[in-house]
Amino acid sequence: MMEKKKKDLWIFSIASFLNDVGSDMVNAVWPIFVTSVLGANMAVLGLLDGLGEVLVSISGAVSGYLSDKFGKRKAFIWLGYLLSSIARVGYALSRSAIHLVPFKALDRLGKIRGPPRDAMIADAQKYKERGGAFGLLRAMDNLGAFVGIVLAILLIQHVGYVNLFLLAALPSLAAAALIMLAIKENKGRVKKVKMSLSKFDNNFRLFLVVSGIFALAAFSYSFFIVFANQLGYSYYIVPIFYLIFALSASVFSIPLGMLSDRIGRRKVIAIAYMSFAVICLSLIHISEPTRPLYISYAVFCLK
Repeated sequence: MMEKKKKDLWIFSIASFLNDVGSDMVNAVWPIFVTSVLGANMAVLGLLDGLGEVLVSISGAVSGYLSDKFGKRKAFIWLGYLLSSIARVGYALSRSAIHLVPFKALDRLGKIRGPPRDAMIADAQKYKERGGAFGLLRAMDNLGAFVGIVLAILLIQHVGYVNLFLLAALPSLAAAALIMLAIKENKGRVKKVKMSLSKFDNNFRLFLVVSGIFALAAFSYSFFIVFANQLGYSYYIVPIFYLIFALSASVFSIPLGMLSDRIGRRKVIAIAYMSFAVICLSLIHISEPTRPLYISYAVFCLK
């Protein structure tokens, strides 16, 4: 049984790695593609990214509820990866910003995989080992982002945006196939589950409030990439900043996950929120492409 738990954790981690390879092949050049290639303004870029975040929140809540209700989680996971793969083909076929809207929605709806996958991982781990397990998941996730960004930097000048997006669809398709073939789900039963905050304790409710407040302050990484571009960095250099983000997040995911097992989740989350606030303040004072931009963004990744 223990070997199966470890095997399933690694399968989920590899699938997450594959998906993020494809996802960040797109994300690394997304803001430049939207604003410079398709000619949209910053407001449209913000609306696209904002729409994506709204759909992530809604789809995650719905898929989590339904996977509890029907006792089926695996289908949401592989379907989520498949939707993201299809969306990237749509990006490649888009010829204006308005064409991106349904595919951005489809891409973000792919996040239905998150809560059911996390529930399967949590159910299979002892409480004191969950931080390390999710740390591994996040490390592989961000390692995939790192690889995807490197591929984007190496390929964009040679294959162009269309072919890059088509290539980005393949890893997520492979992730969907991996989950379908390699994960065995125990048969669940249909339950009477009510979507209500009344069944959660006060700690969880407070966490939702704090997360909501933080979400008001958080901004799309697309704006940071455009900001770096406006400071004078070329379109082909800008993805390096996203690369720093992915590498830092990958390196720190497992240690911070294990740290949360030792000192508690609350303290680690508080450190992350404070780090984000400090970095946002530091960005205000950057007006030219200097070394502090690299340093600020590297620390910014710790959130």
